[in-house]
Amino acid sequence: MTWTDFWALIAILDGKATEKSCQRLAEELSRRSVPDIFGFAERHAEALYRLDQEKFGTLPVVNLTLRNSSPFPQSADVFLYTRCAVVAAGQAVWESVFFDTDKFAPYTSTEYDGEWLLYVPDKAYELATGEEWDRSTRYCFESYSNRDGWPQLRD
Repeated sequence: MTWTDFWALIAILDGKATEKSCQRLAEELSRRSVPDIFGFAERHAEALYRLDQEKFGTLPVVNLTLRNSSPFPQSADVFLYTRCAVVAAGQAVWESVFFDTDKFAPYTSTEYDGEWLLYVPDKAYELATGEEWDRSTRYCFESYSNRDGWPQLRD
């Protein structure tokens, strides 16, 4: 799947990865070939992997503070869901955050939880084949897996 095709499918979300919008995306994707579903999963994993960087992961959660009024850090899960929200926002937003970290920060808000986007490839595959998909992708999208994005984590 090309990046152009991937971003065209992401546009189905209308900027947010809600349960309803992700269901629409999964249904649309399920009408495509199984290789397209695999291709979507690969592009999605790569998009998340590229966002897996210290400059984004160390940003605090918007509008939350600890009891001592210090910034509330993102957990590994929150960081993953935030990266999904950035992808769901579309190609222009995704590309812009690499040049301006401040454009990433608003997506740390719970208003932009993108968790539902994680399940789209699996749901599309199940709809298309009637089977569960035990998948893996070339890029790991889990938080802190991009060693180039987290230099201090390198061996």
